[in-house]
Amino acid sequence: MYEERPPAPELAGRVVCAWGQIPEADGTQLVVPDGCVDLIWGPAGLFVAGPDTGPMPAPLRAGEVLAGIRFRPGGTGEVFGVPVHGLRDQRVPLAALNRAAWSPLLSPDAAPSVSSDPRLLLDERLRLMRRAVAARIHETAPPDPAAPALVAALRSGLSVREAAWELGFSERQLHRRSVAGFGYPPKTLQRVVRFQRALRLARSGVALAEVAAASGYADQAHLSHDVKRLSGVPLSRLLT
Repeated sequence: MYEERPPAPELAGRVVCAWGQIPEADGTQLVVPDGCVDLIWGPAGLFVAGPDTGPMPAPLRAGEVLAGIRFRPGGTGEVFGVPVHGLRDQRVPLAALNRAAWSPLLSPDAAPSVSSDPRLLLDERLRLMRRAVAARIHETAPPDPAAPALVAALRSGLSVREAAWELGFSERQLHRRSVAGFGYPPKTLQRVVRFQRALRLARSGVALAEVAAASGYADQAHLSHDVKRLSGVPLSRLLT
């Protein structure tokens, strides 16, 4: 079972969703780049999954409970107390980042009581995480206000140079703000948002030639090459 829940109102500007997963069987889940940063509570405790630049296989065990808060691309800001680029392609225990700031969540007293019902445990973990994330958002500076506009510009098919011009930045400024806000440079961000747009269109049933054109690829071969580079598998594997 995997489900996504809309963010609480106080988190909506920074968070895509809260999510929960209780696997029905052992296996491996392929996590692909989406520009997001996730705070995850799993069997081994709380950890942060940084912005990925390639596929990240995640082992799953039947019946384990995973709860997550997914930050929007560019929405993480200073919540974790470290630069976002320092989390790139990393899975880092929350306690190793800023234990003092997250003490309400990391304290043994904060752990939900053991429940024989995995769904009740999931609900309690998400409740505690939402409260802690809301507190951190209130305590820290907001992210770069230009982040959503940068994502929109690159998603629309503009080149990095055109996006910089559109937003009134030099290419050097755009590079600096992209690394600070998203964890990687604008060329990588462009590939990620283009890939995610293509994935959404393909999953909705759009023909791959149309997906390539609508997502800003030169042709279907370019789409296939980029998907394989970012996910490690053909696009068809991501549609099943």
